[in-house]
Amino acid sequence: MIYYAPHMKKEHDMPLVLGLPKGSLQESTFALFKRAGFNVTCSSRSYTPVIDDDEIKCRLLRPQEMSRYVELGLLDAGICGYDWVYENGSDVEEICELNYSKATSNPVRWVLAVPNDSKIKTVKDLEGKRISTEAMGLVKRYLKKHGVKADVEFSWGATEVKAPELVDAIVDLTETGSSLRANNLRIVDTILVSTTRFIANKSSWKNKAKRAKLEQLKMLLTGALEAQCRVLLKCNAPAKSLDRIVKVLPSLHAPTVNKLNDENWFAVESVVEEKKVRDLIPMLTKNGATGIIELPLNKIIF
Repeated sequence: MIYYAPHMKKEHDMPLVLGLPKGSLQESTFALFKRAGFNVTCSSRSYTPVIDDDEIKCRLLRPQEMSRYVELGLLDAGICGYDWVYENGSDVEEICELNYSKATSNPVRWVLAVPNDSKIKTVKDLEGKRISTEAMGLVKRYLKKHGVKADVEFSWGATEVKAPELVDAIVDLTETGSSLRANNLRIVDTILVSTTRFIANKSSWKNKAKRAKLEQLKMLLTGALEAQCRVLLKCNAPAKSLDRIVKVLPSLHAPTVNKLNDENWFAVESVVEEKKVRDLIPMLTKNGATGIIELPLNKIIF
């Protein structure tokens, strides 16, 4: 029997320690894993989610600190926004982009915002002003780039309500802009656009077993994201209308066409964008299609 000291790891050491984001991304992340085939559960007071995969152990952490722990190797991998990787200056392996957020599939933005009646119109107007933000490094780099000197203070939360009574401007994260508008703030500039990233510790990425598991996760998670805005559309087509129906129907490559037991009829199916279905169904029926069925998808693997 070979003895491995506590600090020594065998190449095939598992499980993989995976950091999942606590907070606004938590619910949408758990839902994404569900579509990818993994059931993740966590009680309201726990920071150790349970996943139905013996090769993975999950930890729940704030996205702000995720990349630091991944870089240090305390986590093998994690999910967090690119903004926090940038803010922390973390040297990690980016496995892939996961294009989802708490409300939409759109990127989130770090924006410079001021009260609607503020005289601040550009970044140059911030000279000597006070700015509140949670992303200190991001803002300081932004100001340095534009040659502006201002007082940047850390915000512990509720950043939107601090202007104009406590600060002259804020730099905050927004997805839809609704919270800024509700607090009578207008956007002066977008400093950084960020999407969710799947990152790994560089040593873990070089471990064959862990990399294989990470690549499996990448394939299933990206497949689930690809499927969330698409559906499978199926219909029956009479032989005389087949060419017209196939021409109308968009597809990833080409629609699937199979002959039915009746030689005068064919079954046609294709994966299409869900938002196009409301226009496609009337077009299909107009061109002779019948028995149209729309089915949801969990994953699409390219």
